Amino acid sequence: MSKSNNSQLHVAMFPWFAFGHFIPFLHLSNKLAEKGHKISFLLPKGAQAKLEQLSYYPNLIRFFPFVVPRIDGLPPDAETVSDVPFSLHVSFANAGFDGTQDQLWLAKWASSLCTILWFLQLQYIAHLTKTDGKDGKDVTEEELIETPPGYPSIVRFRGEDVGAIIDFLVVPETGLSIEDRLISSIEENHAIAFRTYREIEGPFCDYFVEQFGKTVLLRGPCFPETKNTQLEEKWACWLSNFEPSSVVFCAFGSQITLQKEEFQELVLGLELSGLPFLVALRPPQGCVTVEESLPEGFEQRVQGRGLVHGGWLPQELLLKHPSIGCFVNHCGYGTMWESLLSDCQIVLIPSLAGQILNTRLMVDELKVAVELERGEKMQISKEKLSEAIKLVMDKDSEMADLLRRNHSKLNQTLSNRDLQDEYINNFIQGLQNLIK
Repeated sequence: MSKSNNSQLHVAMFPWFAFGHFIPFLHLSNKLAEKGHKISFLLPKGAQAKLEQLSYYPNLIRFFPFVVPRIDGLPPDAETVSDVPFSLHVSFANAGFDGTQDQLWLAKWASSLCTILWFLQLQYIAHLTKTDGKDGKDVTEEELIETPPGYPSIVRFRGEDVGAIIDFLVVPETGLSIEDRLISSIEENHAIAFRTYREIEGPFCDYFVEQFGKTVLLRGPCFPETKNTQLEEKWACWLSNFEPSSVVFCAFGSQITLQKEEFQELVLGLELSGLPFLVALRPPQGCVTVEESLPEGFEQRVQGRGLVHGGWLPQELLLKHPSIGCFVNHCGYGTMWESLLSDCQIVLIPSLAGQILNTRLMVDELKVAVELERGEKMQISKEKLSEAIKLVMDKDSEMADLLRRNHSKLNQTLSNRDLQDEYINNFIQGLQNLIK
């Protein structure tokens, strides 16, 4: 990050290689460019075309594409984490961050300018303090579940979450674990920026400062001013067949690929709920299309009230449609904010470590959602999913009413544009103060 004589900032963005991260970084880039600041956006070459249409200030936001190095074990054309199985995400991180240094100028800047580490999730970083400096393989299950001393919240891991945490901490044969990479990055940078509101995660901010002694900047979720506000006609027409707040929308983001058995239990659970539904999921592992993965007779049984789509859908626009009444999702950080800004009831099915903590924040502290009760080895049950959906959609349920009221109250706070502008202005001032 550099600064010119007229207080114009020049900020380099280098997000994690997933569209669920590219897009929030670009939203922030638009907000900064709106104030007259320049952005250099680093990203894999293949992702540029999809993101350019979301850049509202091409004169101030410049893309710098790079090529992700080819390493053994990774698909030859892998450019984002959606191109590789979860078991290879750590190797992919090492290839992306370490193997691109000869292509990028960012590392040369870091020695002489103020550098800021950007994270999208705060509670997970707080949890890492208890394993600082440890090889993930040496951390016991008890240490993984136990919260660090002084941890400010009831948001925590449980015994059934251990597998997901170990997957995240595992150390590859070469390179760093993601946990070690995060900890070392925190220590090496001048300040840390979080995509959050103090109104939601204030105690975690204070705890982080106590633990690491770093400057913390909050930029808020940076909700986009969407230029294309029209939902594609085919989806809008289909949804118009149903009553307001009656349709269940299910999506798990770009990184989650289910096993075929899980995929089938999920869609059967939606069918069992008896409600109309729209699903946007990647084809399950070992399958090319979602159509070939569907249970026998499923399409005929749900014809007219259920659709399963194997590609990307505009989640933000769908959540604004009046027919959508329930959002079943994985509680990725960006999706968490989008669900909070919606009017939908929320059912959460997390699988990765960060998603689990997001879910506990939504369920245990904010009390705006329910978490699906999972079976052995975190398996999805169609009966449990159907029960969860019916619970939150039951207009006579006290629990559903409580969730709805809590959600509505929080939505009013978060959707306040003056509050969002205040966070962005304070964030920019914080950046300028760092390099005075």
